[in-house]
Amino acid sequence: MKFCVLMGSPRREGNTAALLAPFLAECAALGAETELIWLYDKKLAPCMGCMACQDSLDGLGCVQKDDFENIFSAMAGCDVIVLATPVYAFFCTAPMKSLLDRAVYAGTKNYGRKRGPKLLEGRGVATLVTCGYPPEKGADLWEEGVKRFCRHGRLNYLGILCRRDWGRGEPFLNEEREQAARDFAQALILTLRTDGMLTEC
Repeated sequence: MKFCVLMGSPRREGNTAALLAPFLAECAALGAETELIWLYDKKLAPCMGCMACQDSLDGLGCVQKDDFENIFSAMAGCDVIVLATPVYAFFCTAPMKSLLDRAVYAGTKNYGRKRGPKLLEGRGVATLVTCGYPPEKGADLWEEGVKRFCRHGRLNYLGILCRRDWGRGEPFLNEEREQAARDFAQALILTLRTDGMLTEC
């Protein structure tokens, strides 16, 4: 069982990293393998919309040569993709958005002369989010975007964990939030085991 965790925060000591830490610890305790990729450490150009990828039915076919191919390979080689991001302005951070834009097109061959495969089909997707508003206002657009990403590529949406930063000097991480992150990991792993969602990567 493998989780590919895509970290969209620029801050290694920030709120998203704090919420992610107990999640990763619980995954490890339950025997799940995790690969953590910090997207701000990678070179990820935005999608150019050239559609060249659509004529490559047996691979990505992206004309841009950066870290996208290696990241996508990690996404394709796991059971669950975890999208971890702060929400600053209604949606995920810029490198996460660049990654998803390119994954939507290069990973889903719907738009070329011939229809091809959906390269991430069957993978699970979960998201771990921090924001400065109540979750129903701070992460609602992001969650809807993730759900549409899943429907488009025939991935399985597994849920969201979101916690708000209250600011004003109040510590972000507390016992409830740490436990919520651990519970989220437990729930995802239970779903994989009981619903037969483990893939042969």
